[in-house]
Amino acid sequence: MLRPLPFLALALCLTHGAVAADAERPKQLVLISFDGAHDNALWEKSLEMARRNNAHFTYFLSCTFLMSKQQKAAYRAPGHKRGRSNVGFAQSDEEIRTRLGHIWRAHLDGHDIGSHACGHFDGKDWSRADWKREFDTFRETLKDAWKNAGIPEKEPQRWAEFATTAIRGFRAPYLSTSPGLTEAQKDEGFAYDASLVTKGPAMPSEQRGIMEFGLPLIAEGPSARPVIGMDYNLFVRHSAGFENRAKSAEFEERTIAAYRAAFHKQYAGERIPLQLGFHFVEMNGGAYWRALDRFLTEVCNREDVACVSYADAMPLIKERQQKQKAEETSAF
Repeated sequence: MLRPLPFLALALCLTHGAVAADAERPKQLVLISFDGAHDNALWEKSLEMARRNNAHFTYFLSCTFLMSKQQKAAYRAPGHKRGRSNVGFAQSDEEIRTRLGHIWRAHLDGHDIGSHACGHFDGKDWSRADWKREFDTFRETLKDAWKNAGIPEKEPQRWAEFATTAIRGFRAPYLSTSPGLTEAQKDEGFAYDASLVTKGPAMPSEQRGIMEFGLPLIAEGPSARPVIGMDYNLFVRHSAGFENRAKSAEFEERTIAAYRAAFHKQYAGERIPLQLGFHFVEMNGGAYWRALDRFLTEVCNREDVACVSYADAMPLIKERQQKQKAEETSAF
C-alpha cells in the first residue's frame, strides 16, 4: 500500500486547514453611500454603476430637493429663517418628478434610502425637539411628494408605506450631532446612524437601540496621511476645496490607491466593514466617482465580498457579533 510522503501529507493538511479557515471567515463588507441624492444625472450614473458591479448603495436624501415652490416658502429649519436651505431647493416640479422616479427605482432595486435631514444645517446645538421637527418635515415631504409635484396619479401603490416605514437610517449634515439626536432618532423609528468618524475601519456598535456606523480615516497620498474616507475630504486634501480639472487623473490614481489599501488591510485582516462616502457632485472633474467605479469593479464580484447598503449590512453584522459572542462563551 502506497503511503503519502510526510511532507505531502503535511502540505495537504495545511492546505485543507487554510481553506476551512478561510471558509469560516465572514465576507468583507463594503458600504458605499451618497449624501444629498439630488442631481438626476448622477442618480442615473450611480444606479447603472450599481447594476454593473452587483452592488447596493445607501442614498442619504436631503428633502429640500423634493420641495415645491409653496413648500420652499414654508420650510423653516430650527434656528433659521423661513425659506432657507444650505443646499438649495428643487428648481422645478419636473425636476422633482424625475427625482421621485429615481428614488422609487432605487428602492425597487434593493438600495437603501436614508435621511440626510432637509436643509443641510449644522445641528450641533439642536435639541431633541429640534431634530424631531426636522425629521417630521422630511417624512411629510417624502410622503406627499408626488401630490405636491402635481402628479398624484403617478404615485406608486406602496409609496406611502415606503415613506413611512422604509427610511431606517440617518446621516447628519456635516457629520455634526448633538446629545438630543439619538432620542429623536428613536422617536422616529430609525435603526441606524452613520454620522460618526472613526480612527480606522471599526465595527459598528449599538447605542440605546441605534446601531452607529462611522466613516473611517484611511491612509492617503505619498505620506499616507489619514483622511476621512469621503470624496469631499479628499477634494479638500487634493486641491484645498477648489476645482482643479488639470490634475483630475492624478487625484483619481491617489484616490483608488487609498481605497485599495484600506480594503486590502481589512480583507487580509479582521474583515471589518469598509465604509466610503460620496456626494452627488463630481469634484475635481469626476476623479472620485471614477475611482469609485474602478474600485467596485475590482472588489464587488468576489465571492467573499459583499457591496451592501447600511440596511443590508445590519443583520449581517448582528449575526457575526452574535456568533463571536457564542464562541467566546463556549471557550470558558
